[in-house]
Amino acid sequence: MRDDPRDARDRLDAGDGLDAGDPLDARGPRLPTSPGFWRSPLRGPGFTSVLGLVLLVGITVLFVTGLLSYAAYNPDLSPVNDKTPDKGLLGFYLFAWPTDPHWLYRLTQGVHVTLGIALIPVLLAKLWSVVPRLFTLPPARSLAHALERISLLLLVGGALFEFVTGVLNVQLDYVFPGSFYRLHFYGAWVFFAAFLAHAVLRTPTALRNLRTLRRVPEEKNDLVSPRPAEPTVSRRGALWFVGGGSLLLFATTVGQTLGGPLRRTALLAPHGGEPGVGPNGFQINKTAAYAGITAADRDEEAWRVVVTGRTGTVRLSRAELVQLPLYSSALPIACVEGWSTADQWWRGVRLRDLAALVGHEDDPPDVFVESLQRHGSFRRAALRANQVADPRSLLALFVNGEPLSPDHGHPARIIVPAAPGVLNTKWVARMTFGDL
Repeated sequence: MRDDPRDARDRLDAGDGLDAGDPLDARGPRLPTSPGFWRSPLRGPGFTSVLGLVLLVGITVLFVTGLLSYAAYNPDLSPVNDKTPDKGLLGFYLFAWPTDPHWLYRLTQGVHVTLGIALIPVLLAKLWSVVPRLFTLPPARSLAHALERISLLLLVGGALFEFVTGVLNVQLDYVFPGSFYRLHFYGAWVFFAAFLAHAVLRTPTALRNLRTLRRVPEEKNDLVSPRPAEPTVSRRGALWFVGGGSLLLFATTVGQTLGGPLRRTALLAPHGGEPGVGPNGFQINKTAAYAGITAADRDEEAWRVVVTGRTGTVRLSRAELVQLPLYSSALPIACVEGWSTADQWWRGVRLRDLAALVGHEDDPPDVFVESLQRHGSFRRAALRANQVADPRSLLALFVNGEPLSPDHGHPARIIVPAAPGVLNTKWVARMTFGDL
């Protein structure tokens, strides 16, 4: 005897695991568009709001420190420093990057990378908590609703894109097409615009929803399952789990910025090779062999640094540089990947003194620096006048009491306080002083 279709509908409504809106055929799979498909009892406005408010603060800090990192490259000083020449109005905020405090870039970029990695569990939990909304039907109930859904797609897609490319950059895995600088920069603006719009619309609601976190059952919401499964963990326990994951990632990343013995704890961000022990035994990002620097290139008898300025050109050997007044500076090296060294003791000729040799005695100008390196990004770089004028800015010949090793830029390298590592050019071949 065949069942009456009305009896099947009664069984569905009685709670056999299917929703009234699901297909009557119990053998067929339920669809993600059905509210009953998402049965986790953890989802709800309070849980989502806690994660959202953490991301509101964290992503804002990430965006600001990312903009500061871009400014530190001095992209409007010279085309060789600018990896996004078509940025237009997006470079409205750029300013002359300071040299004080000397650990400024180490701090801002360390915060950017470490916080970005630590927020990954929060981001994933947030996306998991709102995934039912991605399958809500109809896709657009009105023009305003359609615009909101589009902004959500930009928000989710932008978040995943920025975090994925950022992590790949930390690991030096450039599997994405094009320049990391260009992709990450423009992606950040698209993502943050969508994020800001979402925050303006949702933050007041999120603050109200925090009061529902302990409420059981939670007030009706499209994130609350109509037939939740039996809970295996409380919402508070889930938040502790997400927070614990973030703390674990923080603990296994932050050592790359703090340096010293704590660097050994940076299991997820170990970049910056350590070339042995001794005075030159601290991190590098690019070896002499990788840069194509040969022993002949570095030969002290043949090598000369060419210095050009207002009154002409001088060529100086390493022996001649050593005869000039030498000064010492305690400065770190900090890279865009987030790693940095502790302060190292550098000794060499001040950049301002080299500028004076070629006619810039009173007011040191910008300088354009070229490396022996023949290929790759930042083999040429420009420094602003304030960086040249700082007495701690050196054409370094020694580090920690010993001559520079080949991997640290022998015969001579630039070292400037608060500058990104790539602007501290190694294997210097030519320096041209003048307004750029």
